[in-house]
Amino acid sequence: MFQIECPYCGARDEREFHFGGEGHLVRPGESVDDESWAQYLYFRDNPKGVHFEQWCHRFGCGTWFNIARDTVTHEILRVYPITDSRPERKSA
Repeated sequence: MFQIECPYCGARDEREFHFGGEGHLVRPGESVDDESWAQYLYFRDNPKGVHFEQWCHRFGCGTWFNIARDTVTHEILRVYPITDSRPERKSA
């Protein structure tokens, strides 16, 4: 179990949040080939180190936001609004 720092409510237990998957995915346009569509739907990064994720404060303010988290230590390196672009990935 770990604590997540909600941008609006402060530090809360992980159980109050909903994991929304990898952050910063861009849906392809209408005229996309099958290979690109499959890549978007099924393939995700699974790095050992820094990973960018979407989270929602489900039992709080309901806000979606992004987290940069180290997948080895589970340390949360940064919490930032869903509208911000992805920060540069640094190895942990």
